[in-house]
Amino acid sequence: MIKWGIDLGGTKIEGVVIDSSTDNKIIARKRIPTEGDKGYHHVLFQIKKLVEVLSSESGQKPTQIGIGTPGSIYPPTGHLKNSNSQHLNDQPFLVDLQNLLQIPVRMANDANCFALAETQMGIVKDEMPKAKVVFGVIMGTGVGGGLVVNGKILNGANGIAGEWGHNILHESGGTCYCGKTGCVETIISGPSLERYYTEVSGQYKPLKEIVADRLTDPLSKATIDRLIQFFGIGISSIINTIDPDVIVIGGGVGNIDLLYAKGIEEVKKHVFNPDCTTRILKPKLGDSAGVFGAAFLN
Repeated sequence: MIKWGIDLGGTKIEGVVIDSSTDNKIIARKRIPTEGDKGYHHVLFQIKKLVEVLSSESGQKPTQIGIGTPGSIYPPTGHLKNSNSQHLNDQPFLVDLQNLLQIPVRMANDANCFALAETQMGIVKDEMPKAKVVFGVIMGTGVGGGLVVNGKILNGANGIAGEWGHNILHESGGTCYCGKTGCVETIISGPSLERYYTEVSGQYKPLKEIVADRLTDPLSKATIDRLIQFFGIGISSIINTIDPDVIVIGGGVGNIDLLYAKGIEEVKKHVFNPDCTTRILKPKLGDSAGVFGAAFLN
């Protein structure tokens, strides 16, 4: 079966055409700039342009397309919300795109697409193919998540299933852009960790250097210790709430190896059970996850 996926990012739009009947063979793949500064309608036509290019390269015509977006659709209005690409917010994005392409479009946020991709053709398929409940975590510039149950994305009544990054973790994180104080995102996202280091040291250091210097710089160590502590508390709240079979950690912060050793031990301290059998895994697909997950929305 031929599947089409589009991953809409702030700076680029990536598309893929795959054949799921031949072990997800890639038939065509292409990236073009988003050019969001030119406005909402321009982005719609950039997506149409990408579909046309993929059609030409693959020799295929889509009958439906999956698209991963920043933000998500609010079910009562059908409008996009919570997108860091501000020109998309409060717009009937799904309806407008379907009208432009004249085919059905399935849409989910990028964290959900990440979780779905790792379930269908990534690390979950490789190591836990019988997993029924998969939670995909994004820890990078922001903190988000996606939930897959029995191979399908669970969106929820408000379209926010999996958005653990905006649960309250600790007031020391300060004010979040969402209006609350102390969200998970204000404490364990990459920029938040860098901000904490700057506050305690008086100087800026990128996260990669903070991680590398943790054995020689006490303030780097304190920053990473803080990450481990609050990672444990935050992830345990996911396990205590939905009890997934597996959690896959994506995003730049998710590349920190200590999360899969000390971080897991910290999670176990806070899980409401004598032991924790939930697997916590690194992803397999990397930057490809979003576009492949979008394809599996079909």
